[in-house]
This record gives sequence, structure tokens and C-alpha cells, in this order.
Amino acid sequence: MAKKVRKTKEYRKPQQFAQAPNAPRGMNMGPGKVQSTSHENSSNPMLLISVGLIICAALFAYYHLLTMVQMQDLSDSLAMPDQRIFGYTVSDIEALRGAMDEDAVGQLNYLHKTAGFLFPMFTAVFSMLLFIRWIPHRQTRWLAWVAPLGFAAIDIWENFAIDALFTGDLSEGAVVLASILTTIRWALLIITAGLVVGLGAIRANRALKAKMLAIREGTA
Repeated sequence: MAKKVRKTKEYRKPQQFAQAPNAPRGMNMGPGKVQSTSHENSSNPMLLISVGLIICAALFAYYHLLTMVQMQDLSDSLAMPDQRIFGYTVSDIEALRGAMDEDAVGQLNYLHKTAGFLFPMFTAVFSMLLFIRWIPHRQTRWLAWVAPLGFAAIDIWENFAIDALFTGDLSEGAVVLASILTTIRWALLIITAGLVVGLGAIRANRALKAKMLAIREGTA
């Protein structure tokens, strides 16, 4: 007599129904989901950079358009050295030293250490990050970095140079150095802002042309 073979049921573990480890995760995803994911990955850094540039603009308004203007109330309506784009002379600094008391000088020094430090640092960092995203060529990118890096370095150096004008004896050499730093700092800031605005305008123009071309092809 033939032996009876006992049939047994095979139970698969839940892990066996899972996707194979070597299979790509995006296999079951439609093309629309893949494109949206890549679009989100590319837009997230730009969102961070955009927020950083907005912070830079806010710091500029707070530092140069608000606090430095308010400092004129402590200096008989005389503009601070930081605001004099075309430089200043020994007589200008002597007039400021005569008009500002110890508290006013301390307030100027405090502004240099807070907003006067944060503004150039934020401007340099986020401008360089923006150039990484918008300038594909490495050599051109390095050239564009010169402006924000130079601005940050010169601006911080200028803060120390201006603070030194209000302590101790006043020398013509110290005034000339601080005046040159102020002019160079403003020039580099204008160049940096021009690069950001110019590159943004070029990219916006290209995007508009591409959109118009897509509309024409869709209606053709």
C-alpha cells in the first residue's frame, strides 16, 4: 500500500510580501510623484536662501536706515562715519568727537558688535549660497564670491577702525584708513546687491521665455 503523504500548508511571513531590498523604491511610483519629489528637493534650498536674503535686507534696514539715523540724535545731527559713502576727513571726526559723549560712543561701539557684525556675515553667507545655486561655472562662481567675502571682511575691519577713532589720540593715518575702508565697503556691498538682483532678473527672464514658449507650443 502506498504511504499517505500528509499535506502541509505553507505560511508566508509578512516580511516575504514586502518589497525586495534590491528593488528601487520609486518602481511603483508614477512619473508625477517622482517629478514632484525632485522639484521639492530643488526648491527647499532656495527657500532657505530666500529667507536668509530677507533677513539680510531686514538687518540692512535696521542697521543703516534706523539705528544709524537715530545715532544722529546723539551727535548734533552729524552722520556717523559708517554712513558717509564717499569717506570723511580729520575735521569730520573731530566734530563727531566733540558732539558725542561717552554714552554715545559706547552706543556706536555696541551697534558695531551686534548688527554691524551680523549684517555683513549674513550677507556674505547667503549671497555665496545663492551664487552656488545660480552660477554653474566654478571659476565664474569664485569671481562672484570675491564681492561678498570682501564686503564682510572689510566691513568688520572698518568697525574696529571707526571705534579706534573715538578712543585715544586722533591721527590722520587712522582717519584715512577708516575712510578708505568705508568707501570700499559700500562699493563691495553695491556690487554684491547688483549681482544678486542681476542674476535674479536673468533667471526670471529665462523662466518667462520658457513659459511663453510652452504656451505657444501647447496652443499650436
